[in-house]
Amino acid sequence: MTISRTGSRPSMADVGRAAGVSAQTVSRYFSGVGYVGGSTRERIAAAVAELGYRPNRAAGSLRARHTGIIGVLTVGELVHGSAQILTGLSQAARRLEQTLMIAQVELGYEAEGWQGEVRRAVDHFLSAPVDGIVVSTSISGVDEALDAARAHVPVVNLSERPRVLDGSVGTHSFTAGYEGTGYLIGQGHTAVIHLAGPATRHEAIERERGYREAMREFGLEALVVGEARDWSSATGFAAAQQVDVDRFTGVFASNDEIALGFLSAMERRGRKAPTDFSIVGVDDMPAAAYFSPPLTTMRLDFQGVGRTTLQTVYEMIRTGESTARRVIEPELRIRESVAAPRDRTR
Repeated sequence: MTISRTGSRPSMADVGRAAGVSAQTVSRYFSGVGYVGGSTRERIAAAVAELGYRPNRAAGSLRARHTGIIGVLTVGELVHGSAQILTGLSQAARRLEQTLMIAQVELGYEAEGWQGEVRRAVDHFLSAPVDGIVVSTSISGVDEALDAARAHVPVVNLSERPRVLDGSVGTHSFTAGYEGTGYLIGQGHTAVIHLAGPATRHEAIERERGYREAMREFGLEALVVGEARDWSSATGFAAAQQVDVDRFTGVFASNDEIALGFLSAMERRGRKAPTDFSIVGVDDMPAAAYFSPPLTTMRLDFQGVGRTTLQTVYEMIRTGESTARRVIEPELRIRESVAAPRDRTR
């Protein structure tokens, strides 16, 4: 790095020129107000050391100029998981004495037409202004729409499939699919079907991918039933009406709501879990323990995801540095909906 000196006492502009950044970026580096990436911080630190720059003592007070407001952008439907994540975000915000500014962009399961609303929400956040932004989404493309905001504030992407791992938080739906299916196989089920979620949602994609990987590892045939348009019980009910009841003994459902609909429709067809088939869901929504039978499910700690995400963006605001990806792993909750397959030859 080439250092040029413009006088006996270097200025913030001198540091910026030496580091190849603007004086405003150097100001953010010293004040902690705004985001400065890791490589940029290294260049600024090297320029400061070489020039012997010392900021004005008054500049230290800039660190106190945080607004205490964090923008939260949710893109998608408000279902069990997203509602619980908002609860976790709110819990952590209270603990850290932060205020949330929440914008929700509703969209259909076709995942179209959200771009303009997202831009307006981000512009509103930045004009407020906020200290950082959390974006929670299950669809592709939203993360890229936040790139402009990253020049001004830290952004944390709460997503199963982030474009960039650093500065992101998520659950592990692949593991939920893999272990949920693996539990059924471990109980002796070799004919396991999958009730998929909507194909435009990252969580549904990852859970199906986990299911297929578990089936492949055990040399079993994968069979996905139905064309899910949403996460509702109606989707599971419709799948149960079209499935051949003699083709499976085990069921891995993409979420608990779909499992509920499947259980209801199968009972109308004279088949009941776990006598005639076994079923595993995902989420561990509060009602799952009271299904008939109580549902074995892969629990995802959505409130924990929300708390972790808020803590992550808070750390980035305070340090000016990005963080490694943080993942909340699923846990198996064993209940009465799974048993060894019945011998159908008797």
